[in-house]
Amino acid sequence: MNKLFFTAFLIFAIAGICLAQTTGSSTRGSGAPYIEGPVWTLTFVRTKAGLEDDYFRQISQTVKPAYEAAKNEKVILDYKILDGDAMGANDFNIVIMVEYPNMAALDGLRDKMDPILEKVMGSQDQRRATAVKRLDIREILGTKTMREITLK
Repeated sequence: MNKLFFTAFLIFAIAGICLAQTTGSSTRGSGAPYIEGPVWTLTFVRTKAGLEDDYFRQISQTVKPAYEAAKNEKVILDYKILDGDAMGANDFNIVIMVEYPNMAALDGLRDKMDPILEKVMGSQDQRRATAVKRLDIREILGTKTMREITLK
């Protein structure tokens, strides 16, 4: 009877370890009250008064095709653009969010994105000229990288 109990216990213990490995998170065993998910970069943009639509027209021709190509190449999972009201003169009114599967996806990101950007937006000089042109209508206030979490 003891051998049967020990064997059953061992099978359940191994199954539990396998389940923990397949549910995957670096918080496994840490006691954290959440599971780590994908990573988002958030870019905070402030457009100049009355030029928001101009900015959206510009990025529809450049940024959107680049993100769509990056999604097709599985470099990013998704992207979202949020539009809202600024709370003051020094606040953002647009947030551009890009979703990556994990922090490791950010390693070597430039090497992954450069060929996509070259194909979609042109040479580095062309991309720089486009970025300089955008200075007239928007300002990048900052960028953050944050991990999505799911509460347990």
